[in-house]
Amino acid sequence: MFYQKLKDGVVQCQLCPHFCTIKLGERGRCGVRENVAGKLYSLVYNRLATYAVDPVEKKPLFHFYPGEDAFSISTVGCNFSCLFCQNYALSQSPKPDKEVYGELVTANEVVSMAMAKNCSIISYTYSEPTIAFEYYYEIMRLAKSKGLRNTFVTNGFINSQPLKKLANFLDAANVDLKSFSEEFYQNIVGGSLKPVLDAIKLYHKLGIWVEVTTLVIPGKNDSEEELYKIAEFIAGVDANIPWHISRFFPYYKMQDVEPTPVETLLKAAELGKKAGLRYIYVGNVPLGSKYESTFCWKCGEIVIARQGFYAQSHLKQGGVCPKCGAKIAGRF
Repeated sequence: MFYQKLKDGVVQCQLCPHFCTIKLGERGRCGVRENVAGKLYSLVYNRLATYAVDPVEKKPLFHFYPGEDAFSISTVGCNFSCLFCQNYALSQSPKPDKEVYGELVTANEVVSMAMAKNCSIISYTYSEPTIAFEYYYEIMRLAKSKGLRNTFVTNGFINSQPLKKLANFLDAANVDLKSFSEEFYQNIVGGSLKPVLDAIKLYHKLGIWVEVTTLVIPGKNDSEEELYKIAEFIAGVDANIPWHISRFFPYYKMQDVEPTPVETLLKAAELGKKAGLRYIYVGNVPLGSKYESTFCWKCGEIVIARQGFYAQSHLKQGGVCPKCGAKIAGRF
């Protein structure tokens, strides 16, 4: 799906903003979409690389059916090449022309597995879900027909037409907004910023529940100016979008960078409040319920208490604060 035939057997992929022009026998930048005899094929269709049952809070999605379990699945491949990737064994393994591994599992089997494990949610996560569009689209349609919910954990690098096609079946997305710098996206991520900003706006416009995560990396995207710009952008889309500020640890090709100082994360949280965001969380650091739990934006009451990935909701029917009756944004 989503490609155009050009001259001499060449095709252009139109799934993501890279718009890869792919010659015969070659693959796109994601490593899993290949030009075979002038047709673009997905190499990860029905190929599940890993799966697990996670609490939905681990995605992280804090305002989407708290306490529910998500059947979490992934193929290999990614349309980014982040130097700090936590799941590089999955995301980068097929690049440039390496084996595309995965167990043969049909959409029907994925949905049956999720239901057998009593999961009300299927989460497309661990590596970038966009690049497995055809496989996941089939799973999502089937899951929806069985009463399950679908969530993306995504870098947001997707074109508008594919995203619009998902809208009837995708319930929620946590989108990584990795930086507010075009240079960061080009040099450290292997992408570009503006399409991600556009996608966040479109996810929200389409009625998909959105939460945003920023991994704060010392010396790369941790200036107060940049963190405030990120918060200001999110608030400009909707002040009710939760912002997850996550601590960096050395990994993959950025092992020479120190972990993020906790003070930087707390400063980012203060900047988020200043920008007008109502729900701000600090992750990858044990700071206690103040930065894990959900507080009423109006009266400050704890409405969802969290300890690690354990969540206990105190919300009343309709997702309202038990103390003042204010509506808490989310899907409950």
